[in-house]
Amino acid sequence: MELPRRTRGDELLPDGSLTDLRARLRVLGRDHDLASVIACAFDHRTRMLPFVYADLRMAPAGSRAIGSALLDAGFEKTRIVLQQWNRHFRPSQMRLDNRIPDLFLVSSMQLHSARCVELIRDACRIPAAQRPLIIAGGPKVIYEPWDVFGTDPQDPWGADVAVTGEEYVLLSLLEVVLQLRGRNESLRQAFLRAREDGLLDAIPGLVYTRESRPGVASELVDTGIQRLVGNLDELPHPVLGYRILEPPSRKATLGSQPVPASRIRRLSPIGSLALTFGCKFACTYCPIPAYNQRQHRVKSGARIADEFRQLHTEYGLRYFFGADDNFFNDEARTTEIVETLANAEINGKPLRKCVRWGTEVTVHDTLKLRDLIPTVRGAGVRALWLGVEDMTATLVKKGQSVDKTSEAFRLLNKRGITPMPMMMHHDEQPLISRGPKPYGLLNQVRLLRKAGAPSLQVLMLVPATGSKLFAGTYTSEMVYESVAGKKVEEHMLGGNYVIASHHPKPWRKQLNILLAYAYFYNPLRFAWALVRPKSNLYLADAGWQVIGMWGLFETTRKTFGWMLRLAFGTIKRQNKPPMNRIPMRAARTDETPSHALPQAPVSMVGAIESRSEEEVVAGAHALPVATK
Repeated sequence: MELPRRTRGDELLPDGSLTDLRARLRVLGRDHDLASVIACAFDHRTRMLPFVYADLRMAPAGSRAIGSALLDAGFEKTRIVLQQWNRHFRPSQMRLDNRIPDLFLVSSMQLHSARCVELIRDACRIPAAQRPLIIAGGPKVIYEPWDVFGTDPQDPWGADVAVTGEEYVLLSLLEVVLQLRGRNESLRQAFLRAREDGLLDAIPGLVYTRESRPGVASELVDTGIQRLVGNLDELPHPVLGYRILEPPSRKATLGSQPVPASRIRRLSPIGSLALTFGCKFACTYCPIPAYNQRQHRVKSGARIADEFRQLHTEYGLRYFFGADDNFFNDEARTTEIVETLANAEINGKPLRKCVRWGTEVTVHDTLKLRDLIPTVRGAGVRALWLGVEDMTATLVKKGQSVDKTSEAFRLLNKRGITPMPMMMHHDEQPLISRGPKPYGLLNQVRLLRKAGAPSLQVLMLVPATGSKLFAGTYTSEMVYESVAGKKVEEHMLGGNYVIASHHPKPWRKQLNILLAYAYFYNPLRFAWALVRPKSNLYLADAGWQVIGMWGLFETTRKTFGWMLRLAFGTIKRQNKPPMNRIPMRAARTDETPSHALPQAPVSMVGAIESRSEEEVVAGAHALPVATK
């Protein structure tokens, strides 16, 4: 189910809202000595193509953004723990500033849900009187917030609150709780009082339980869809998040100090940055447009240049990946950014001489902005990931075709920008096709390689939570529940496993993905890449072949057994989409919960009339501090 859209005109926050909120928190935070730990959940079973290498060598932008927000708001005792580097980390044993933190935050993608639950469960082992306020967030929680709450009285666990939005939502929550917090009162106790008083209901983007017994949720309150920050220049600077990264360790505890600046470049040589959000296309398999409320949000060229400059100067970072949905989405805004970067300098040198970066675009927009490509190259762009999906546009139509895709790839290669195709395999696509139309998977892979692609991404179409196709893939009995007795787990939802198909022999779809990768990444291509590289970057083509062969080994090792199950085992299918396990209700009496799935249990009992944000803040101010 797509996220519902807010009332038109009310999707974005007023300009300056996030900046003002951060300023208020800096003043408010002087009276609160908070220690915070942010954990990025990561399931190492997902380490395969196309994510291998970057998954460990690129500190995630989302967790760093939360850390930057807390640091910028004045909460300097903050640490970011990446399970990529610290797989044995245990929240129950964490100590920061020689004490149990006041705030524990967990960020997770759907692929890493199992590790997210483990982290929350372990944090709940801390005695209730000392337990930090547990907040869950990230892509998983945005669409399925109920999964971070427990329901079993025999096994109580769960987050205190789920944040289904971005930095502004989290900081708004902290502002309300800190205004209410009394002297010598824990942050969690203040949160529980704010929850019972209804002070959280006017903050869109929260889901929480009103249960008096912690860890046993029978009903969730949904405060609605968040308002988005429209001007991304208001976001805290990403240089801050790198200052508080936990060093890699095999220990369950935290180190005494974060990673020193001199080690950042070695541990995370690729820097991920949020430059723009939003895409004008409305692909039925993609949740991005609905999440962004059909808005396109950007940073200015000056802000992006400053981020490159500071990250390069402070940490020596040279390679960056823009976490864009479609960087070429808006011609005017793209032009402003790349022209600014093309004229920017770092320590007296052109920016393009100091940093190299890439991001995601579409074939359609690449051709539309063909005259801008030389400036894009001058802005430091060396690679662009293109959502080719299916060159014949049989599966997805985004203005691409065989001729247009080939033309776009040649155009980029001519200007010194490496095209990186991202493809989707589906039931109707054969491995090889005959005739003039390159419909087969290998036919298209061959054309992409010939057009100059040094890397390849091929994923099977799977149901994406938050997309238009989500419910339909279940009701059509396309999605598997189990195969040969093995249940489909969330770490398998990334597209490497065939877990949704109507094909009579789905094992062939699994084999096709492996064959496509093997055709593209192999020792012969590696040897040829040393002589006649496809990439304009010296030895980059050979480097991609090495990473690809390593990733292919990992992918084969982890999916081959699943392919055998598909070939010889019994497939049990699902006929309805997964429902939220816990009934939900909206904070307002006249609304339905925004994050509940269709036909899922919805509770209207006990709903209260919400107050405006101004009333909530004023009410918190009115409470006598001495009696809080």
